[in-house]
Amino acid sequence: MEPLEKEIAELIVQCTGLEDVRAEDIDPAAPLFVEGLGLDSIDALEIGVALNKKYAVKLTADSEENRKHFASVRALAAFVASQRSTGLAAA
Repeated sequence: MEPLEKEIAELIVQCTGLEDVRAEDIDPAAPLFVEGLGLDSIDALEIGVALNKKYAVKLTADSEENRKHFASVRALAAFVASQRSTGLAAA
């Protein structure tokens, strides 16, 4: 797992209150919702707020891209990295 993926996995565990799940145990390519970690829309909202606070990324509630960004830890890490590289997010 890449360092940014690990950070995001830790953030997900922390903000969603996943019990008996450690960040290291999360497959970065596994789905976050339904059959993966089993997260729901409330969890997505909490993760979005946490990402905004930690990485200053902007997620729009009505964006069609959110489904793609929230597909996995790896997808979220790629989104955060892209925001950093374009200067849209503060590190």
